Amino acid sequence: MTALASPVATPNVVARGIRITGYVILAIAIYAIVLWRALVFNAELAAGNSVLGAIGAALTRTDDAATTFLGQAIQQTVNAMSIGAIYALIALGYTMVYGIIELINFAHGDIFMLGAFLSVVFLGGITGQTGSVTDLVPLFLLLIGALLFAMPIIGVLNVAIERTVYRPLRNAPRLAPLITAIGVSFILQNVALTLAGAGDRAAPQIFPLEWQIPFASASISVLSLFIFVLCVALMLALQLFVSRSRLGRAMRATAQDREASALMGVDLNQTISLTFLLGGMLAAAAGVVWGLRVGYVRFDLGFNSGLKAFTAAVLGGIGNITGAALGGFVIGFIENFASALGYSRWSEFLVFMILTLVLIFRPTGILGQHSGDRA
Repeated sequence: MTALASPVATPNVVARGIRITGYVILAIAIYAIVLWRALVFNAELAAGNSVLGAIGAALTRTDDAATTFLGQAIQQTVNAMSIGAIYALIALGYTMVYGIIELINFAHGDIFMLGAFLSVVFLGGITGQTGSVTDLVPLFLLLIGALLFAMPIIGVLNVAIERTVYRPLRNAPRLAPLITAIGVSFILQNVALTLAGAGDRAAPQIFPLEWQIPFASASISVLSLFIFVLCVALMLALQLFVSRSRLGRAMRATAQDREASALMGVDLNQTISLTFLLGGMLAAAAGVVWGLRVGYVRFDLGFNSGLKAFTAAVLGGIGNITGAALGGFVIGFIENFASALGYSRWSEFLVFMILTLVLIFRPTGILGQHSGDRA
């Protein structure tokens, strides 16, 4: 049974929220401290010290240079939170679809890519923005407009793909929809390649990059905080929808037992279409903030980002909404840790090595549950 299908418990919601928030803050603080000391260790090695000397310095140094590394660690931690939130948002689409119909939708990364392109169309083409917007009200309206433009279009596109491509194969052998999903991915990539070309396409940086919040010896990007808050808000909204609404209950029932839920009056086609709609809208939102954060989009953007998001879903427990979000943040923090230490080429190696180790000792993922015959 997946978390999407699990019955909703009714503990003290406030107490549970406070407890989870405390765990999150503690984990972020531990990451920042470990990264701080790793940066000091790296600097000592670069200065020619021995490994033992570098370890000793990493554990004891508190001078001005070490304080500078603390500022870098804080900034990198916030960066990790923002990129992890994007991966988590994409991963939710993978895990919801698998939880409902047990399909690994490999085209989902390209849905995210199209959402990023639509945000560029809106901000750069329709509104004609080319630079940062420093007035809060126009900036807020542009951000809301980009989300309202991209999310419904991509959501409806995802529903159309399900209706025309996946639904006729719903009762086919599992290999058929899997290969079809790969084919849809290539179709979407080639559509983007034909319309936008092979090179990078600049995404308008409407969010002022000079907006920084001084904290300790760090300058924290307001954009990174905005991305983190927006993505977490969307994740919480999804969790509330799935756990509290009538349609959310239908989604959980369908994930638990499609045949039984149909006998109880659940409209399976409507429920599955709703799942694709929500997954597509969340991917589109991730595409909007990706353009703001990175500053470019391209036709093959969905492959790498989608692969990492799918890895996040598997790492957290495929079919588990909370696990997908957790996996996205874990991937983001691992990737950021390697990049901050100057080993960005090794970031993907570390991600998949940790995924392999987790699956060896816990095949269902961090929060996954054994589910009998379910894959």
